[in-house]
Amino acid sequence: MAKKNYNPAEPFVVPMKLLVPVTTTAYGAGKKSFSAPETSDLIYGSFRTFGGTENFKDDVYTIINTGIIDTWYRPDIKADCQIYLCETGETYDIINDPEDIAFRHQYMRFKVRKVGGKA
Repeated sequence: MAKKNYNPAEPFVVPMKLLVPVTTTAYGAGKKSFSAPETSDLIYGSFRTFGGTENFKDDVYTIINTGIIDTWYRPDIKADCQIYLCETGETYDIINDPEDIAFRHQYMRFKVRKVGGKA
């Protein structure tokens, strides 16, 4: 039986910027900051949310805004980077090591969690 290759379910039409961390050391302590969206690389991918992730902790019910991004493979996309959505201006942390689908260096998938939020 022939193995079927991965094909993205949705086209890569969502513009986003890859925010790479920059670590500076001041007074012996490292401080992490991210590149500005204006100077960051533009990438395209598919972005899906599923209504967020429900969380019930200490008798408090919250919904964490999460999503999944599929995009072209890039070795510089790592778990410590952030994604900036150009359409909405929202920033998301990458929360897992990006998966190189089938180890072919063609497509990748990773999960994201929204930075900040409103109460």
